[in-house]
Amino acid sequence: MTADVDNLVLEHLRLLRSDIKEMRTEMQSGFHDLKDRMARLETAMLRVKRDALGAEESVAFQQVAHDRLVERIERIERRLELSDG
Repeated sequence: MTADVDNLVLEHLRLLRSDIKEMRTEMQSGFHDLKDRMARLETAMLRVKRDALGAEESVAFQQVAHDRLVERIERIERRLELSDG
């Protein structure tokens, strides 16, 4: 009877070991997938930041062009004596 109990305990231990190995494999696969997704998210965030910086640069260039036009208009108005002040 002791041998039967020992065999039963060993069988349960083998099943537990098998289950743990399977769970470990699934977890490693899940971590690999998460790492891939995080890398893609980081790449997307960098693209968004780059695009935002590009937009800010465009706005800055437009502001400079606008300021130059305002200066030219003011100079023309002064020459033609059209200014209110």
